[in-house]
Amino acid sequence: MMGYYLIAGIMFLVGMYVSNRLKSKFETYSHDPLMSGMSGKEVAEQMLRDNGIMDVKVISTPGRLTDHYNPADKTVNLSESVYASNSIAAAAVAAHECGHAVQHATGYSMLQLRSKLVPVVNISTRLSQWVIMIGLALLVAKASPIVMLVGIVLFAMSTIFSLVTLPVEYDASNRALKWLESAGVTVGADHDKAQDALKWAARTYVVAAISSIATLIYYIMLFTNSRSRD
Repeated sequence: MMGYYLIAGIMFLVGMYVSNRLKSKFETYSHDPLMSGMSGKEVAEQMLRDNGIMDVKVISTPGRLTDHYNPADKTVNLSESVYASNSIAAAAVAAHECGHAVQHATGYSMLQLRSKLVPVVNISTRLSQWVIMIGLALLVAKASPIVMLVGIVLFAMSTIFSLVTLPVEYDASNRALKWLESAGVTVGADHDKAQDALKWAARTYVVAAISSIATLIYYIMLFTNSRSRD
């Protein structure tokens, strides 16, 4: 248990550091206007046009950090602070979400895989913690280990999802940065700042994946140790 708490504590601190750095970067770059003066909405619409995507709408969605691409209704949803803003941060976020739209339009395999995993992960996430708790109690009571094994399999689905998410997010950022530069939306220092913002955003997914892997390994070790004592 001490090993788990140590790993969990380290990942919590790393996660907080990355999250705070991300917020700090976006707060700074949200006050740096683009030299082109384009709003997040205009950046998104131009990137879609330049990639020949005419059936995706760019809409404003309430809240902060609620930006996402919805493949079901083909909409790029930009938070209010991104939609109307002409900042470097807004341009980076808008282009990143359009990167997902380009992935969808071109049939990017990892995005397709992640989409297929979503319904399975939604179920496994709701069930895994409860099943693992029951499984741990049964292991302590030296009862059947099957419940714990089922819990591990359910949790593993979330881990797989977090790993599949990494190339999807990094690829969307790479597409965004490549287009921002080629289209002349971000040049010089503007481009470096957009790249920096997306770099820190991507690191949040890396931390989440590492944390999930560490937790999965811990559960597997608990299971195997209990079996070796039997």
